[in-house]
Amino acid sequence: MNKNHLLYSVLSGILLGFSWPTYGFTLLIFISFVPLRFLENLIRKKNLIKIFLFSYLSFFIWNSIATWWLVYSTFFGMSFAVIVNSLLMAIVFTSYSFVAKKVTTKLSVIYWVCVWIVFEKFHLNWEFSWPWLNLGNVFSEKILWIQWYEFTGSFGGSLWVLIVNYLFFLVYKNSIEIKKFDVIRFSFSILSIAIPIIISMYIYKNQDQDVDYIKASILQPNIDPYEEKYGKTNISIINDFKDLVNSTNYSSDIIIAPETYFSESPGYPIDSFEESAFLITLKSYLNKKNKSDLLSGIQFYQLYYGKDEKTESSNLVRDSIWIDIFNSSFFLTNNQKPKVYHKSKLVVGVENMPYKNILEPLLGNTLLDLGGTVSTRGTQGNREVFKMNNGTKVAPIICYESVYGEYVTEYVRNGAQFLAIITNDGWWSDSQGYKQHLSYAKIRSIETRRSIARSANTGSSAIINKKGEIVDQLEYNTKGIINGKINLSNELTFYVKYGDLIYRFSLFFFLIIMLFSFTKKKKY
Repeated sequence: MNKNHLLYSVLSGILLGFSWPTYGFTLLIFISFVPLRFLENLIRKKNLIKIFLFSYLSFFIWNSIATWWLVYSTFFGMSFAVIVNSLLMAIVFTSYSFVAKKVTTKLSVIYWVCVWIVFEKFHLNWEFSWPWLNLGNVFSEKILWIQWYEFTGSFGGSLWVLIVNYLFFLVYKNSIEIKKFDVIRFSFSILSIAIPIIISMYIYKNQDQDVDYIKASILQPNIDPYEEKYGKTNISIINDFKDLVNSTNYSSDIIIAPETYFSESPGYPIDSFEESAFLITLKSYLNKKNKSDLLSGIQFYQLYYGKDEKTESSNLVRDSIWIDIFNSSFFLTNNQKPKVYHKSKLVVGVENMPYKNILEPLLGNTLLDLGGTVSTRGTQGNREVFKMNNGTKVAPIICYESVYGEYVTEYVRNGAQFLAIITNDGWWSDSQGYKQHLSYAKIRSIETRRSIARSANTGSSAIINKKGEIVDQLEYNTKGIINGKINLSNELTFYVKYGDLIYRFSLFFFLIIMLFSFTKKKKY
């Protein structure tokens, strides 16, 4: 094995990994693909297997550095995510090399950009979805650089990274092959970084502050999800809830509590929730306290008595009894029936068995035990928006859903004036996991120009304004409450209106170039 080839492969993986938020040096992302691209150019004429193996090593290193914290959930879950995601990335990169042998240089560059973006979109939508390392997420800590995400979404960031990497690749390739440093190309590469940042700063400076607001109390109960959370009854949690809310005299319009805050398993039968002693007790307290609305996480279930009644997500209990279990939010406001929304972007292997009709007969209903009930969860088709007592509309985004840009825009198109993210990030301990999850929420605020109220069980709870700035925040692994103003907006950004246009153009050119390559013979 050529040691230089190995060095190029390892270097790309390290650059990708150490560019990643929240600890990374973001500028590294603009040269991170250069070593791997140069290596591919060197060995393209030999065989695709070497390209696949070297690229797999690069992506394995990247995935390991950026998502090692998954080990706090399970070692198997971390290993599966790293191994499979690296494999998919290597296949995509190898497909570029295959096409590049058959088409012109210009077409191969277009294909390189488009196939990666198509892959990222695919990774947002298939049942093994894991978009954590989509390239546009790398700028989540650099909000001053990406204010134009309100037009492009995070795919604008992916496009930026891929184009700049190609420009620096040309600079490096030229310096190695003809032993001359190309000052003009290098300057152009630097400008390709600087110009989008300058545009972003201009947009940032001209963002008006929203006038309307509501007052919110955001809870961070800090209940250990492994040792404590799922052993408590909901009635005992109400008592904890009262103590936390009573610790402040703040008169809020809405109280926001985290994902599965009321966590007693298997939850409440959804059809009779309104008559439950739990709900009656909770409403009585809220009416006496300050008549605040409440948005909180909870578990529900629905029983079916026969195969004809069950849904695709139903789990067999015994004989002909089936159950749907929901990771849900519920919303209480004065003199109205409680409203419910079911989480619909589920964590693979924990809340959802991918391709259940195929895999369940082979594996059984085997999911990773992270506390609570380990069964496939039910979902819903529409993005529900809750209307508060004062008329304000709030989006009840649950945990993993906040990673999906175009998905979140559906709430805004349905009228949401601010975003509430409720989550439980305690599975990942005090690691980059919860920090990255919080950081990615900044991207959603810029894309939609909506303020965010984020309630996280163990942290970090926060208020984020529409520029992606954290206005207030609680530290991880602390119990507390944030009282603050959440600005409201009715603006619909270009991205909210039109979604992932960059992906749609990429898909078109990807298909055209791929089909064209099949009609061409190899150039060498």
